[in-house]
Amino acid sequence: MKMPELKIGHLISRIPIIQGGMGVGISMSGLASAVANAGGIGVIAGAMAGITEKDISTNGIAANCRALSREIRKAREKTRGIIGVNIMVALTHFAELVKTAIADGVDVIFAGAGLPLDLPGFLKKGDQTRLVPIVSSGRAAALICRRWFQRYGYLPDAFVVEGPKAGGHLGFKADQLDDPAFCLENLVGEVVEQMKKVEAEHGVRIPVIAAGGVYDGDDIRRFLEMGASGVQMGTRFVATHECDADQAFKQSYVDAREKDLMVIKSPVGLPGRALRNQFLVDVANGVRRSFRCPYHCIKTCDPENSPYCIGMALASARRGKLKNGFAFAGANAFRVDKIVSVQELIGSLEAGYESATA
Repeated sequence: MKMPELKIGHLISRIPIIQGGMGVGISMSGLASAVANAGGIGVIAGAMAGITEKDISTNGIAANCRALSREIRKAREKTRGIIGVNIMVALTHFAELVKTAIADGVDVIFAGAGLPLDLPGFLKKGDQTRLVPIVSSGRAAALICRRWFQRYGYLPDAFVVEGPKAGGHLGFKADQLDDPAFCLENLVGEVVEQMKKVEAEHGVRIPVIAAGGVYDGDDIRRFLEMGASGVQMGTRFVATHECDADQAFKQSYVDAREKDLMVIKSPVGLPGRALRNQFLVDVANGVRRSFRCPYHCIKTCDPENSPYCIGMALASARRGKLKNGFAFAGANAFRVDKIVSVQELIGSLEAGYESATA
């Protein structure tokens, strides 16, 4: 049995796979357009999109918006497929980035790292951009539906449900990460049940997308059988030729062992999953790197009490300078054993799905 299509509003993706948005330059137009060309939904990350702009530290709003606009246009030149943007609610320039993405006609905005309660308010009459919140509970999904409908007469076009096995910043407390009650299977079930109620009340269809630890075709089949309409995958797309990060960043995934995955306390006040390296070992041992806050990228960051600048660390890692930073990664990153093309990866996922449903 072939993978089904994924429908989000008027958008129809040939396969039910969304490439997760990975910030500070990991998923930009190169990766997003390749995924879109392969039949999935490619996603450009809005977080520090302007990291290579000369004025990023002096005029962050302009630099990030300019770069995001450019990346959307570059992706459009490379594909006729579906292009999305991931914009974290916690970003200092969240509103400006959302306005930029809509003005450039991006197909869909994925918004997490906080509740995007005012997101529909950015749409103007005639805008076709679809809005997809990222949540970690059925309660959050129900709250967003209620607030959006009350304020704007608008319901989410889909939900991404992200579990604790995801890479990067996690929307959970540290003691919840290994608690079976918060496993992705339970969270997806919660949101699916909540959406059934919303759909029955309003006569709409709101797809649920499973994210965080989804690795192969068998995982995709399992979550679709649970009621999800698709999956979001980030880690698998890092180890592709088209990923926008440096080769050394990608190779760190290939070289990783299971014991190298660790959960850190990020300067932005959230736990995060990353690959252990000397930089993070030094931080754990109390080494503090002196810095000024050049980017002011995340609202919740506390630079005065932080041992390092998260923006600078991730920017260094993107360039392959892992001595000065680190790579965020999902819980299954250690299973990656080679760097492949996006087309090859998608092909293997489709084959795995078909064999799992045979």
